[in-house]
Amino acid sequence: MANNFEGKTALITGAGSGIGQSTAIKLAKEGAHVLIVDLDLEAANYTKNMIEIFGGKASTFQCDISNNTQVKEIVDGILLENTIDILINNAGIAHVGNLGNTSEDDLDRLYNVNVKGTYNFMSATIDSMKKNKSGVIINLASVASSVGIADRFAYSMSKGAVLTMTYSVAKDYINDGIRCNCIAPGRVHTPFVDNFLEKNYPDDKEEMFEKLSESQPIGRMGKVEEISGLILYLCSDEAAFITGSNFPIDGGFVTLNN
Repeated sequence: MANNFEGKTALITGAGSGIGQSTAIKLAKEGAHVLIVDLDLEAANYTKNMIEIFGGKASTFQCDISNNTQVKEIVDGILLENTIDILINNAGIAHVGNLGNTSEDDLDRLYNVNVKGTYNFMSATIDSMKKNKSGVIINLASVASSVGIADRFAYSMSKGAVLTMTYSVAKDYINDGIRCNCIAPGRVHTPFVDNFLEKNYPDDKEEMFEKLSESQPIGRMGKVEEISGLILYLCSDEAAFITGSNFPIDGGFVTLNN
């Protein structure tokens, strides 16, 4: 897909690390101007620097994606000078707990980032895409949006909402040239996972890492490059016939883990 995204502008949330960072770098290598959005501006600038090393084009924006006003201000400012051809809602947070030990604050926090954050960026960009009769939206759901996973009550709730929002947007805007799909990763080895293990299993990190890896039939966690590769394909013209779909990329977790 060499230079497949030349002249395109792609906004990626949570692009300061992990899947978002890998996606940003790949899109930039294919010619896109990448808009890196992250709460951690230092991390966003690090991704930008990595892109500029090989001559790619990137801009950074510090943003709390749960803040509708802040999101709208950033997007409106971008749209004064650029179109947003591709939106990738990658940023998200996790929570461990069942219904009984998930507090209202926990639920609100997951909703505000994972659900409202995705809504905020889609809402802020959809009119521009509709006006241009063109646009691609990729949302990151999870295997937790399709199957029951122990102690992931709030997380599953939030990713289930991302999945169904994807279906709704794809249906409502199909005649406006807008494609909306989501991917459902299994466990992927990112700094997100390392931080999760450090916080929740500080004395058993290696053991838990192996346990989490082996829970997928393929016997390991996914790699960020594998996830970003699928995202790139779904953003490309080669995927022009795909909308309203959810793509598991999970080492067989959903279909083979029984």
